[in-house]
Amino acid sequence: MASVDVTVRGGGIFGLSIAWACVRRGVKVRLIETARIGGGCSGGLVGALAPHAPEAWSPLKQFQFESLIMAEGWWATVAQAGGVDPGYLRSGRLQPLADEAAVALAQERIPAAAELWQGLAEWRVVPATGAKWEPASPSGWLIHDTLTARLSPRQSAAALEAALRASGAEIVLGEAPEEGAVVHATGLAGLQALSAAFGRKLGAGVKGQALKLRFDARDMPQVFAAGVFAVPHADGTVAVGSTAENVWTVDGPDGQLDDVLARAVAMLPVLAGAEVQERWAGVRPRAKSRGPVLGAWPGRPGHFVANGGFKIGFGVAPKVAEVMADLVLEGRDVVPDAMRVEALLA
Repeated sequence: MASVDVTVRGGGIFGLSIAWACVRRGVKVRLIETARIGGGCSGGLVGALAPHAPEAWSPLKQFQFESLIMAEGWWATVAQAGGVDPGYLRSGRLQPLADEAAVALAQERIPAAAELWQGLAEWRVVPATGAKWEPASPSGWLIHDTLTARLSPRQSAAALEAALRASGAEIVLGEAPEEGAVVHATGLAGLQALSAAFGRKLGAGVKGQALKLRFDARDMPQVFAAGVFAVPHADGTVAVGSTAENVWTVDGPDGQLDDVLARAVAMLPVLAGAEVQERWAGVRPRAKSRGPVLGAWPGRPGHFVANGGFKIGFGVAPKVAEVMADLVLEGRDVVPDAMRVEALLA
């Protein structure tokens, strides 16, 4: 039996995606997950694949943009290979504008979006119509971008697992030997391991909470306002979230979700009275750089790091996967400088 070419540690969104990108290039992959596939913060509810504003452009924004553009085709290959729908839809997003100053700023961003998004998506300022699935807007105007997409976190993990198994990858729940190149995509535990290895705190966990409502708006855009997302999913639910807590006393869901729900209903009154099907809480890995951390593990030949997805992990996962496969399998390093492990150490 041929040896394994790549070992991926971690069955979250980064680990699964990197394993899939490697399998597609014809190598033998072993994925090791010590708890469960799609666990941790990758087993959440929201699944908002949303871009940053088209201004103050940076390598991270470019990286994220390229990932969002490639996502539809990338997830289609996953679904085709394993027969499981990841729940992807480029649904767009609506954001209310508070006043005339906000409207003017949003309009100023239109030419930048046209240039930076390369005509592949639009940033629009549109009048509110009073439709049921539309946020209340004090100014009477909304931002409507066509780049934002949605994905079911749990279904996407299941889709990747199915695609990997159908393509001959080995998936181990528990422990197994590391063979070949080793990619560490272990979320918060991975950030803690990096911190221990280099003797300094390189990141931390940030708790997030969300809830799932029974409300069928499956083909409608996401809505975002006052720090709250409302994301319609294909199963006839709407995910609402999330919090960002640096300090907490309760590991699971708590009373803050009542406030999140109240803000969501104020944003979208049509959600009033919708059944709450689930309350969720998890801890997301945030590197000190606040962006993804990718590349070779300094001082450990043959070992690589893919971490720090924080709030944008699902959105950047396709690009992370291909960039890491380039590096691990071909030695082609196209990781943006700001995302390198060395940048985090610096």
